[in-house]
Amino acid sequence: MDMDFIRKNLPPYSVLMSVYVKEKPANLTESLESILQQTVPPDELVLVCDGKLTDELNVIIKAFESEYSEIFHSVRLLENVGTGMAANEGIKACRNELIAKMDSDDICVPDRFRLQLMMFVKKPKLDMIGGYIEEFDDTTRQPIAVKKTPLTHEEILKFAKRRNPFNNQTLVYRKSFAQKVGGYTDIKRCEDYEFITKMLMEGAVCENLPEVLVKYRVTKDNYKRRKNSANTKSFIKVRWGLHKAGFSSLWDFLVPTVAQLILFIMPEKFTGWAYKKFLRK
Repeated sequence: MDMDFIRKNLPPYSVLMSVYVKEKPANLTESLESILQQTVPPDELVLVCDGKLTDELNVIIKAFESEYSEIFHSVRLLENVGTGMAANEGIKACRNELIAKMDSDDICVPDRFRLQLMMFVKKPKLDMIGGYIEEFDDTTRQPIAVKKTPLTHEEILKFAKRRNPFNNQTLVYRKSFAQKVGGYTDIKRCEDYEFITKMLMEGAVCENLPEVLVKYRVTKDNYKRRKNSANTKSFIKVRWGLHKAGFSSLWDFLVPTVAQLILFIMPEKFTGWAYKKFLRK
């Protein structure tokens, strides 16, 4: 396979990532390397620094800026504004129409972007595409499970009425469409689900690839984040907004809301069991 020929026939793309002060330097390094070592590397990597960072993180960022000066650009925010608003600043900074999202502690598989770009070539009406993730244990590095998503546009629309039909860190979307819907809001949790449903309600054509595109780091704090009060409030607020907008029925609002409230009040072990049993699919 002639990768130079493939690259010349694929559209340019930007990778958008944000990082904040609590990120581990080793995780950020591994994540950035997985992007820059792709079979089809990005034309641009925009890293939004969401507020003041540690000296260790700044050293890493400056090193990547120096080594990859032609494509690596950082956007510095004076204070922490949250994932959604940081993404908006990154969207504005990206120069390409196709923007690939990535989290600062996850790892792209080597062929991720080639697979996604080829889909945009094959199906030029696509506005957004994602794929599967493989969860792995942060301590042992052993794979845990594959989190699958609905594949077709019709399946995605149906699934989205109650749950997020995408793994957010696998998304590639059109900048023009993201700006058309106003980007992300300032909600602190569930901002990715809210953004995706805004895209769908506006008519975005979407698909998921039946391929693992990103390896997702699972730590002991994952389940705590799923059941904290801020996450639960945002979970309910976003789903109520979707119901009021006519995107979902009252039943579509009630079922996931009741389930989330049960997860919130039950012990952490139950939350972990429920996620593995029902929510990973």
